[in-house]
Amino acid sequence: MQNLADLHRLEFTLQRRSSTSDARVGQLRIGGRIIDTPCFMPVGTQAAVKGLRPDALEDLGYGLILANTYHLHLRPGETLIARAGGLHAFAGWPGAFLTDSGGYQVFSLASLRRIEVDGIRFRSHIDGAEIFLTPERAMAIQRDLGADIVMAFDQCAPHSCGRDEAEAALERTHRWAERCAADHDRHGAVSSSG
Repeated sequence: MQNLADLHRLEFTLQRRSSTSDARVGQLRIGGRIIDTPCFMPVGTQAAVKGLRPDALEDLGYGLILANTYHLHLRPGETLIARAGGLHAFAGWPGAFLTDSGGYQVFSLASLRRIEVDGIRFRSHIDGAEIFLTPERAMAIQRDLGADIVMAFDQCAPHSCGRDEAEAALERTHRWAERCAADHDRHGAVSSSG
């Protein structure tokens, strides 16, 4: 059996660089999957791109789908997805998955959250349940989902915020990124269901 760390090692190969600009073409390899770069990631918030079957996405040349940790945690839940064999088996998608950490919801669900030192306390828009998302919890959920590429938990500040709010969000995001990196060092990036 292949070592899990080797299976999910990320490699980037630069294939071509422009002689007149910083543009480049490359290839990411992770978990036996190849992603040509630059690339467009269709959004599949809940592990499916609305209106397109996985084979249609493949036919269009996509190799990577963006899914959302927060929304998948709420419904159907990382436990169910892990039992189904991870995101790829759950969605029937042979390509790669990148999961957003849930940090965008700090911005988009501002009326349903409270920012705290250690994380964000959300009120579910589905059933009102309380969810406390920390950097470590966001990483654990992404591991359980079996994502190929995970994002560090962050605070996405609105463009209209003032300098003090932007600096506080930056400092908080930096601290949380360090905690995510430490969690990654302790546990690795993904579960065996990826």
